Amino acid sequence: MRIVHTARELRGLASRPSRRSGDRASRAVVMTMGALHEGHLALVRAAREAADEVVVTIFVNPLQFEDDEDLERYPRTLEADCALLEPLGVDVVFAPSLDEVYPGGPPVVTVHAGAIGDVLEGAHRPGHFDGVLTVVTKLLNLTQPDLAFFGQKDAQQVIAVRALVRDLSIATRIVPVPTVRDADGLALSSRNVFLSPVERTRALVLHRALQAADGAARAGRPLEAVLAAGRHTLSEVPQVEVDYLAALDPVTAAELEPGYVGEAVVAVAAQVGATRLIDNVVTRIGPVLPEAPAEA
Repeated sequence: MRIVHTARELRGLASRPSRRSGDRASRAVVMTMGALHEGHLALVRAAREAADEVVVTIFVNPLQFEDDEDLERYPRTLEADCALLEPLGVDVVFAPSLDEVYPGGPPVVTVHAGAIGDVLEGAHRPGHFDGVLTVVTKLLNLTQPDLAFFGQKDAQQVIAVRALVRDLSIATRIVPVPTVRDADGLALSSRNVFLSPVERTRALVLHRALQAADGAARAGRPLEAVLAAGRHTLSEVPQVEVDYLAALDPVTAAELEPGYVGEAVVAVAAQVGATRLIDNVVTRIGPVLPEAPAEA
């Protein structure tokens, strides 16, 4: 595994040969901010299965933080991260400095997330998705991957990145990977380390709320009942300050209107002590579809 810190070093690396004779070698990228956990490693394993060469980027992107204190306390654990990545067959770790990614300070030209950046997570964190899409665009240009793997836990981010490559004709396929959870159901997050034992127990209500919403959806209940089921579960732990529980259009991230039928992302965000957590479930709203008859 090679660890590089500059775009020049990255460009100078020879590509790994293709595993398929005569084919061009394929490259996958997994973009992270470090402090790696099993959720990140699941992305790396999926990338390793799909591509000849795997590049993992580690860069704490200041453009997606609205709070300087939150940025400063984000864990930086490069040595430990590399120790986790090497056994998984990662070919290259690209860990650039702030000056390497944004020479001369904050960029003048950025990528605007449009309407996706104005709703739900975007509304609670103004400018967040602009910062995400700006660094994603830059890292896609630097790493030139065929595939890019993102965790489904950040559902609105996946929607935004898919819109980015579609609308700007970027030749990279975005591959979402299912959320990885601890045995108790809590979605893995680098921010979980900030939870006290009591706060962690309270945080489990987020997953239970999503399970309740998903159960209502699978029972054929309408959108209003699906959201009501999730919100009722959240109300059982009043110490958790809920920012939102909402159903999103899986393509536009717009909040769905009553009467909607089709695939939906039910997303939740909440403050647990000093830590803000997000989670989601992909489900289907509408009448239960009859099973297809078995073939004779």
